[in-house]
Amino acid sequence: MTSHGRRKGESPAPVGAFLRIHLDTGFSIGPGKIALLEQIDATGSLSQAARVLGMSYRRAWTLLDALNSGRWGPATTTSVGGSGGGGAALTDFGRKLIRLYRDIESNVLSLSRSKVKAAL
Repeated sequence: MTSHGRRKGESPAPVGAFLRIHLDTGFSIGPGKIALLEQIDATGSLSQAARVLGMSYRRAWTLLDALNSGRWGPATTTSVGGSGGGGAALTDFGRKLIRLYRDIESNVLSLSRSKVKAAL
C-alpha cells in the first residue's frame, strides 16, 4: 500500500467536477439547465424533457424561464398546444449555450484529472 491508501500501480479514483457558471448579470448556467436544454432538443417538449429528467414540470418551466429571460435572447421557442400538442425547440443561442458549457466542462474535467493524477 502507498501512503495514499492505494496498492502500488493502482490508478487513483476517477475525478469528477461540478460546474456552474455565474455571470455578473445574475445569470447562471449549470448541469440542470444544460440537461434540460439537451432533453428539449431531443424530445421537442418541455413536459417530456422534465419527465425524462425526473423533475417536476414547474421546476423545468422555472429553469427554462430563467434561460429565456437572459439578456442574450431566448434559448428556446415554444408553440402552444392544439390538436397535435405544443412543443419546444432550441434557438441558435440555446445550441451555442450547450456547446459553450460542454466545452468548458470538458476542459475543467481534463484539468482536474491531470492535476489530481499529478498530485496523487
